[in-house]
Amino acid sequence: MTRFRIDLGYRGTDFHGWAKQPGLRTVQDAVESGLARITGTEVATVVAGRTDAGVHARRQVVHIDLGENAVAKLVGRSNRFAEVALLSRLRGVLAAGDCPDIVVHAVAEVTETFDARFSALWRSYRYRLADHRSFIDPLLTAVTPRHKGELDAEAMAEAAAEVQGLHDFLPFCKPREGATTIRTLYELSVERDQDAVIIIDLRADAFCHHMVRALVGGLIKVGSGSWPVTRPAELIAEADAGITPDVPMFVTSAEGLVLTEVGYPAPEDYAARAAQTMARRDQE
Repeated sequence: MTRFRIDLGYRGTDFHGWAKQPGLRTVQDAVESGLARITGTEVATVVAGRTDAGVHARRQVVHIDLGENAVAKLVGRSNRFAEVALLSRLRGVLAAGDCPDIVVHAVAEVTETFDARFSALWRSYRYRLADHRSFIDPLLTAVTPRHKGELDAEAMAEAAAEVQGLHDFLPFCKPREGATTIRTLYELSVERDQDAVIIIDLRADAFCHHMVRALVGGLIKVGSGSWPVTRPAELIAEADAGITPDVPMFVTSAEGLVLTEVGYPAPEDYAARAAQTMARRDQE
């Protein structure tokens, strides 16, 4: 088997998320259907991070394994390297299959120690949010939700700085049975861009279900004055102490959220990172 890393992006507006679901249009189904057409066999994808319905990705990462026959069919009679053929043909089949909202950036042959999910060091997201101060760019309305009234971005930034680090993010996660809600949040920042649109950047080793949009929701409560600046940090401190939160999550809409990048170690460290991540998951 030969392993390939595929870097791609997509506009999530018309997708029901990454993961395959019967009868629904998903990114995974579109990509795997395209791969099956150009290789002549079913191909399973492993993704760095599943995105929810309506969430976008600028730089998502996937890996696949292809056998000799699949690689031979992919290359055909050309003298191209397999990764070059895969890039060209996957782009073509997705375009022909009415998937202009998926863009394949690059393909590379990698060692079997690379795992798109478990070798990742971190994932980063960005959330765009407009309020009454913001200039509304008509070309970006589909990816910029609007908040009624004006938000205090400075207060939001102050609250964001208080929750970074290794914590139990249960107040901002939808827990799944047998899974931990402890994460390391490397970055959570808030600022206005040149159009006064509020930009919220997040980076963590991993995000649990709804964590990004719930954290943004908490910051919106701070910015609107519904919560004091200290409230997000107080909730996380309670979770760190083993106290189950009694405050319902406020999960923001999906259209403003973009997976911007996934970080990986040097190739010689792929296996060690994957082993470390899987060991931690086994302990959950």
